[in-house]
Amino acid sequence: MIGSGAREHALAWALSRSGDVVVTPGNAGIAAHGISCVETPATELDADLFVVGPEEPLVSGLADRLREQGKVVVGPGRDGAQLEGSKAYMKEFLVAAGVPTARYGAFRDEADAVAFLETMQAPYVIKTDGLAAGKGVLVTNDFDEARRDVEDKLRGVVFAGAGSTVVIEEGLKGEECSLTVLCDGTNVVPLVAAQDFKRLGEKDEGPNTGGMGAYAPMLQIDGRLEDELMRTILHPTLKELKMRGIDYRGVLYAGIMLTPDGPKLLEYNVRFGDPETEVLAPLYGAELFGLLHATGTGALGTVASTSDFAVTVVLAAHGYPSSPRQGDVINGLGSDGQLATPHEGVTIFHAGTRRDRDGRFVTSGGRVLAVTGVGSSMALARKRSYDAATLVTFEGRVMRSDIALAVI
Repeated sequence: MIGSGAREHALAWALSRSGDVVVTPGNAGIAAHGISCVETPATELDADLFVVGPEEPLVSGLADRLREQGKVVVGPGRDGAQLEGSKAYMKEFLVAAGVPTARYGAFRDEADAVAFLETMQAPYVIKTDGLAAGKGVLVTNDFDEARRDVEDKLRGVVFAGAGSTVVIEEGLKGEECSLTVLCDGTNVVPLVAAQDFKRLGEKDEGPNTGGMGAYAPMLQIDGRLEDELMRTILHPTLKELKMRGIDYRGVLYAGIMLTPDGPKLLEYNVRFGDPETEVLAPLYGAELFGLLHATGTGALGTVASTSDFAVTVVLAAHGYPSSPRQGDVINGLGSDGQLATPHEGVTIFHAGTRRDRDGRFVTSGGRVLAVTGVGSSMALARKRSYDAATLVTFEGRVMRSDIALAVI
């Protein structure tokens, strides 16, 4: 397992039900959970299966290098990873594939970008072209704020490492859905749909973040709607990948808006979502290894449904997402990084933690912990998650209280 966040913790925890797992580089919470963490580069390790967690190594071609060594890998090569590596490329790809998506324009010139922005109506959606850790998107109803964001991104004032192109999109309205699918180069198979919560504050207010919580399955996605999403979005995507000669073996995360005019794709990620993984991994558990190995070897069949529900609540640091504070002592955890007093159906996945000199867990990132509850109903899963989350405290802790509330 390659990566160091809560997503990798959740995947490694589920995969450890089927065999020995090594995470590179991992984090303090993963190691405390009894899972081996090493600093050795993935290309110097040997395993039956390699799972690449974050997007950056995929965009830089890590999966290609591993496959050249004969490894079984879950994660696209550099060519397929461009679906996330460049939003301008992704939008051009969607148009070519006939996938329904928002009207857009991609610009390097400031005057052209502002002129296009003036033709749009609120809400305005401004995206930096390259990778920005899930934070390079502004959604606003204020034209002046949108214009300033376009100027700042093109001038490199913000997200300079993500390139000098901005994508301006039509703002879509509706309910958002996260559909994670596995693709083995020939077949594309969905996992249960999830819904995440991007905004920092209650009722989806405040700045965009990497995600403050999630739940699954998303009950609004019944069999008929799932079939429509596969038929109109995922299958045309796989067809276009094949036409471009891309052997895509990995995860496709489809961010979809369920608009009054039908489903439209907002974005693709080329790996598991975060925090969606923190609800999906516990639901599939020991089944996950077989699914991912089949993805890497081109042998996907069907995916069994799950009868359980999962809710995860993210605990974030003071100042997140703009300037998270680090070094605050985390209370309520045992030496294994889990609740000091274990609760049924609860697992804590570490995102941004480390141990101090006294062996205590302290904050070391924006999103600190993902507290996941699993139960036979959404209400039970949510109760377990929040009951546990209230027991974990640190100075300045930020937590939304409305994750999965509306669906209950």
